[in-house]
Amino acid sequence: MDLPRSFTIRESSHRVHNPITEEKLGLLGRAVRLRPGTTVLDLASGTGELLCRWARDHGITGTGVDISTVFTARARERAAELGVADRVTFVHGDAAGHVAPTPVDVACCIGATWIGGGFAGTLDLLARSLRPGGLLLVGEPFWRQDPPDQATVEGCHATSRDDFRDLPGLVELCGRQGWDLVEMVLADEDSWDRYAAAQWFNIRAWLDANPDDELAADLRAELDRAPLDHVRYRRPYLGWGVFALKRR
Repeated sequence: MDLPRSFTIRESSHRVHNPITEEKLGLLGRAVRLRPGTTVLDLASGTGELLCRWARDHGITGTGVDISTVFTARARERAAELGVADRVTFVHGDAAGHVAPTPVDVACCIGATWIGGGFAGTLDLLARSLRPGGLLLVGEPFWRQDPPDQATVEGCHATSRDDFRDLPGLVELCGRQGWDLVEMVLADEDSWDRYAAAQWFNIRAWLDANPDDELAADLRAELDRAPLDHVRYRRPYLGWGVFALKRR
């Protein structure tokens, strides 16, 4: 049980594995009014920056669950680096279906809603770990503009227009599922650039060091097309945000 090696190569330098900058991650923590002692569950926690930073800056405690052995190890290293290893725990495991043994104040899935079979299913999954009156944080893409053709859809890493909603549709879905939207922090074009362009740098550095690796041809092909796909499709057409929700 692990992520493909190509993924950890692509995001080897990333502390945040979504198009939200470290500055906006800090903004999100302030926006949802975290307090010392707040308990947080982060499903698909990656390299743990959210929990580690919020433990340092806001005094939260928490647990992260991620399928990647590489990222889980890095999350533990980051916790030690920031001096919060006594307040956050990182578990290697499948976040799909994971429920906290004790209800938490904040339950998160930032950009990995496939663990619940989509946005609505992930709300239901996170709610199973949430104490009454608690807060959900869910990161999800949305269409900034209606994609004009299938090439645009695929350039945004989707298979059909129906894979994502527009922003009003996403907010409307939250209400239909019984949640109030109480805050949101949205990516902008610079957020996308910082996330995507760092992937290109990581791939090129890895290719330079590993020209004969079995993955080299595939990653070379990815680097050939990824920057153009980004500026032509994903940057203008695809939005992304973290949505803070409370049960109605």
